[in-house]
Amino acid sequence: MASKRQQAYQDVLNRTPKHIEFDGRVSELFGKNVFHMEVMREYLPSEAFKSMVESIQNGTRLDRKMADQVASAMKDWALTKGATHYTHWFQPLTGATAEKHDAFFKPIGPGKAIERFDGDLLVQQEPDASSFPNGGIRNTFEARGYTAWDPSSPAFVIGKTLCIPTIFISYTGESLDFKMPLLKALHAVDQAAVEVCQYFDKNVTKVNATLGWEQEYFLIDQALFNARPDLMMTGRALFGHAAAKGQQLEDHYFGSIPDRVTAFMREFETEAILLGIPVTTRHNEVAPNQFECAPMFEECNLANDHNLLLMDLMEKIARKHDFRVLLHEKPFAGVNGSGKHNNWSLSTNTGVNLLAPGKNPKTNLQFLTFFVNTIKAIHDHADILRACIASAGNDHRLGANEAPPAIISAFIGSQLSTLLDDIEKNVKAGKMTPEDKTELKLNIGKIPQIMLDNTDRNRTSPFAFTGNKFEFRAVGSSANCASAMIVLNSIMATQLKIFKIAVDKRIDKGEAKDEAILKELQVIIKESKKIRFEGNGYGDEWVKDAEKRGLKNLKDTPRALKVWSDKNVAKLFNDLNVLTPRELEARQEIDFENYILKIQIEARIMEDVIQSMIVPVVIDYQNKIIQNIQGHIAVLGDKTGKIAAAVQLELLEKISNHLSKMKASSDQMLKARKVANNIEHAEDKAIAYCDTVKIHFDEIRYHADKLELLVEDEMWPLPKFREMLFTR
Repeated sequence: MASKRQQAYQDVLNRTPKHIEFDGRVSELFGKNVFHMEVMREYLPSEAFKSMVESIQNGTRLDRKMADQVASAMKDWALTKGATHYTHWFQPLTGATAEKHDAFFKPIGPGKAIERFDGDLLVQQEPDASSFPNGGIRNTFEARGYTAWDPSSPAFVIGKTLCIPTIFISYTGESLDFKMPLLKALHAVDQAAVEVCQYFDKNVTKVNATLGWEQEYFLIDQALFNARPDLMMTGRALFGHAAAKGQQLEDHYFGSIPDRVTAFMREFETEAILLGIPVTTRHNEVAPNQFECAPMFEECNLANDHNLLLMDLMEKIARKHDFRVLLHEKPFAGVNGSGKHNNWSLSTNTGVNLLAPGKNPKTNLQFLTFFVNTIKAIHDHADILRACIASAGNDHRLGANEAPPAIISAFIGSQLSTLLDDIEKNVKAGKMTPEDKTELKLNIGKIPQIMLDNTDRNRTSPFAFTGNKFEFRAVGSSANCASAMIVLNSIMATQLKIFKIAVDKRIDKGEAKDEAILKELQVIIKESKKIRFEGNGYGDEWVKDAEKRGLKNLKDTPRALKVWSDKNVAKLFNDLNVLTPRELEARQEIDFENYILKIQIEARIMEDVIQSMIVPVVIDYQNKIIQNIQGHIAVLGDKTGKIAAAVQLELLEKISNHLSKMKASSDQMLKARKVANNIEHAEDKAIAYCDTVKIHFDEIRYHADKLELLVEDEMWPLPKFREMLFTR
């Protein structure tokens, strides 16, 4: 009788692609299921449409009359799409999205009913908030929480449900989600950037942060996934010896996409296009069975909503194709993990990308201003950037040979580095001479030519400039982009405010505007120089160099999360009205708890798999070997039989050695977990799980993986890496 593993593998071999054809051009499908601006123009009265435009662009509130009109139009449109229910779609601090569906249907008398949806239902709902993470902001018995409509992110229809993007707050008004602080951070950077833009162009009245994410993921056949309790419960393989062939031949990267995978990609991309997600890129990634998709750049809040929506779509559609999507940062040891590179920039209402060079010294000075201030923001707040990407999953990836290290640094390319060094040296302390100004203008005017040869990317840098944007490469594949974007836009807003004050002081003292800007840039170029690194971030030399520079190397999540307790950090977010000290404290508590629970679950699954799957199989195989040895002795006699069974005896000894050591390490891990569970303080408990529980994982896995090589293949209970990573 075939084992579960063998049956699962046979199911994989019998798979055939599910070819799904779609009629028409993809461009004709774009946004068909979105209540976007053109749909509003069609369905809304002119006055209501103008109010919606004003609300979306400037954040003004809709009055009740207008909200009723928008709700009615939204309902009428959704009904044409077959919708029967509506939901407030929000982003609690679980890392996933949440929704509660309510029917449009309302009885109005015997045998009579209508579809009802008014402004009150659109603008605000009151879901049960008792079981969402809150970090102590509220008690479990205080169940009240509110979702409030975010007009800047358009509603959309999935299946038969109208989904309305919303923020999620407590009864007392504290944020319980990612969207609310993200919107506040975007407002803060908008205000600060506009004030600086006024030095260069008085027509700039709005600055949007833009985001282009790159989503990496693994695809595993569903039958093999279901035969791996560790993958099912944790998203990563806690056991498994590396396959003889992994990614060393580099033959998977950008290779031909398998038919089954292509069919899956075509379907989720089509659904994404219908929902207005501008997915344009797909390709094989470095590791076998690893892939990537990416959209065009969008406004940051909308881009973040689209990423969360796409992750949900991918998981649902993968099941239809007998796949499971793995979004864990490191699902398989020995091959590359997955990230979600966040490409970030700032753009004005006049159509200018503030991180792209212009055609003359004036526009290039504007570029330099925002470019250098970004580097300074990274320099001054590197610890916060590290904390915002910290997670149990990302700890496995950061610093490995495919991801940036845990040390935050910025790569800008050698030519731009030379230009900044020249500015640092050449701007004189006193009044600039005409010759100084001419020389600087000539150098600044050359920036577009420099950029043509400066577009290469440093894959080892966590924060790299790539031509007209910064790429925050350290973000994990399962993360909500909002976590990184809240921090990045907040620290940028803070730095731009500081810069504006400093430049204005210089101007007040009689310096010309351009001269004041250049001299202040010189100051911050010098102050932030140590964060710039052009070399190999994977090398041991960089770790030593970074230490000399005073850059921190926070290798694990519990240490990285400590920064949220810093009073200066709390002041930064509070001053910007992004997060209150209480909200920040709550988020730290939630992050610690999340880390504890994930390590706890991994430890428990390890113990379960060892006790119920690996140990019984190993013992059965030992018994087969023992019977074989006893047969040799029975036939050949004790001495000759043992000589004849030398290989079996050696194998038995190796298996027994690894089995006993694996079990001993597992027992030690269990004891450590019991001790850690008695610690009440979240930070101390997280550190204990990191230092005393997780520390046993590698030892346990080492012996289990050795046993995988020694035990008869047909008996091993878990699908192997060669089966999971090399089957289509």
